[in-house]
Amino acid sequence: MGEGVVIITGCSGRIGSRAIERFSKKYQVVGFDLVAPKQQFDNFHFIKMDLSSEENIAQGFKELKDKFGNKVISMVHLAAYYTFTGDHPELYDVITVRGSEHMLHHLQEFECEQFIFSSTQLLMSTCKVGEKINEDSPIDANWDYPISKIKTEKIIHTKRGNIPSVILRIVGCYDDECHSIPISNQIQRIYEKQMQSKVFPGNLKAGAPFMHLSDLTDVIEHTVEKRKDLPPDLTLLIGEGKTLSTDQLQKLISKCCHGNEMSTMRIPKIVAKIGAWLQWKLPGMPETFIRPWMIDLADNNWTLDISKAKKYLDWQPKYDVEKEIPKMIVDMKKDPLKWYEINMLKAPKWLAKKCGKK
Repeated sequence: MGEGVVIITGCSGRIGSRAIERFSKKYQVVGFDLVAPKQQFDNFHFIKMDLSSEENIAQGFKELKDKFGNKVISMVHLAAYYTFTGDHPELYDVITVRGSEHMLHHLQEFECEQFIFSSTQLLMSTCKVGEKINEDSPIDANWDYPISKIKTEKIIHTKRGNIPSVILRIVGCYDDECHSIPISNQIQRIYEKQMQSKVFPGNLKAGAPFMHLSDLTDVIEHTVEKRKDLPPDLTLLIGEGKTLSTDQLQKLISKCCHGNEMSTMRIPKIVAKIGAWLQWKLPGMPETFIRPWMIDLADNNWTLDISKAKKYLDWQPKYDVEKEIPKMIVDMKKDPLKWYEINMLKAPKWLAKKCGKK
């Protein structure tokens, strides 16, 4: 193995674990996180780190230097705060923004060849259906998660020093078992024939792109391997180049679940907000991950121009969510309760009874 380490923050997550598996075959990997990965890896060392604590971050970097010296091949920064519930919004600044700033500060003490930051396409302004966005398109965000990424990107640009940086603006990810909250919840609503599945409070022709976790792992690997050939301050949009509209997703999922393409009716946003509020507040209502604040985002549309990623990384997606969703639903139908459990969904009583569970 060559001299130096690859650091992965958020190493116990699904992306982090895949990255460890990929890089530990060639490099010494050091992982930062609150908990260690469940899987054991060769050439991997775990350092417990709390990004909300500047003192803990300093201790973590001291342990890194004491054990492995001061040479860092790449720091792959995946850790961030994220919640669908809207709880504790102050943690976006504490963990994502200030935590990243503190790590970048301590990284200046090392000979670091690259800093990779996992940002999000959600900070980009939306585009009209039929158009595409690229890295030079306007930035706009009106909720905590993408705002925290905008703030962190600015810190990286101004405080990276001589460390080359790559900002990856990544779309929502899925894998073979789904593990995508928006997709799994949409499948659940349609499979269970919930009333919610038949209505939508936004433009049915709009949609958001996705990408497979294996494709994202490829991107991260390519970014590290090509580090010496990349510009010192690079931003890339990362995702599948095709976006399925809400209507296309609805029809695809319903056909796979029930054999026919369902029609979806557009409803006023105020009606959807009241419905979402009632489902969260009233006892006995079916659970839903949809919050009232999400209703205002229903018209958002993004389609990516990923030509820059193809140019600099020699990469393009191998997966297509339109082809992968039918496979997910085939697996779901084989064992619905297991699929629900994997995707942290609550199965209704009728489904448990149908599957022979009390």
